[in-house]
Amino acid sequence: MSNLQIGLIIVGSVVLVALIVHGVWITRKNSPRQPVRDKKNTKKNAANTSEETSTLSPDEGDKLDALNSFPPPPPNSILPRTTGLDYLIDAIATVKLKSEGMTVSGDVAIVSLPSTRRVGSKPFAIEGMNVATSEWETLVSGHRYREFQAGVQLANRTGPLNEIEYSEFVAKTQAFADALGANVEFSDMLQEVARARDLDQFASAHDAVLNLSLHAARVAWSLGYVQQTATNLGFVAGALPGCMVLTHADDNPTPMLMLHYDAKAALAEDAANVAINKVSLQLDVTHIDRHEQPFERMRYVAAQLVEIMDGVVTDDNDQELTTQAMDQIGMDLYHLYESLEQRDLSAGSPLAKRLFA
Repeated sequence: MSNLQIGLIIVGSVVLVALIVHGVWITRKNSPRQPVRDKKNTKKNAANTSEETSTLSPDEGDKLDALNSFPPPPPNSILPRTTGLDYLIDAIATVKLKSEGMTVSGDVAIVSLPSTRRVGSKPFAIEGMNVATSEWETLVSGHRYREFQAGVQLANRTGPLNEIEYSEFVAKTQAFADALGANVEFSDMLQEVARARDLDQFASAHDAVLNLSLHAARVAWSLGYVQQTATNLGFVAGALPGCMVLTHADDNPTPMLMLHYDAKAALAEDAANVAINKVSLQLDVTHIDRHEQPFERMRYVAAQLVEIMDGVVTDDNDQELTTQAMDQIGMDLYHLYESLEQRDLSAGSPLAKRLFA
């Protein structure tokens, strides 16, 4: 074999190795970012991975703790109303027993309840006046009641109460009253339907579900990487695939924020290699008390996510949101909160949660 042939073989081998290395590099570059694995036993490995993990720095942790320690409402703030029926958002009928001083046990009343707790698309409920406490309450076995009231919600996110639904409400309430041998007084249907339309117009104008989209700037994310980063910021798995939730500092079951990503990715057999290019943060504004600073928390979390994962924050139209745009959203939310409070429907209150459901 001549020197020329040997040289060509060497050059060809070098080129082949270079092509293989380049292919591997391209593959790794374009593959989704993976979660950082725990590396034990050596200080060197721990030091090498400290910059790659999405664990918060001490300063960032202090900010997160500060946002978790929300200030209490000022003394003059509007307090939440009872979770029971309320004329503000319900059409209410009074059910009175025929004899003065007569009472009915909770067991008898419960047996007489309608089989469903809805009228069309609206919640329907019956409460009793507790003999011992003189308070309205959901019917309880073993308690005694001297009066009842039935109510149907005037509006929710499906629209206002209509004439057909009100007629169904009358029929169900009358059947309950007949079972107890009681009399029932209904308000005028046209009046209640008009109230329902007015409430629905207000609700439609003040309903707000805020979404911020987070896009991968250069390299896509794997499912595990998204979950790991979100977990380090306080998110936990939601009830549905493709959703994580950020809970409150107390026992409030309503999520503060929701993080959504492709549900198909969450259910994929090879989820680790599925590329995710976009996730979204969601805030149901009317369901969270303004004093918990939900929008400020949303901005902070979004900023942390895009910084750690190398992304960009956009609106629903994929337009990048500047600081000025975020500030304007904050001002719009301030006016929204004020309008809700003026109507005794403060964000996060039981009535607001019912109305905007």
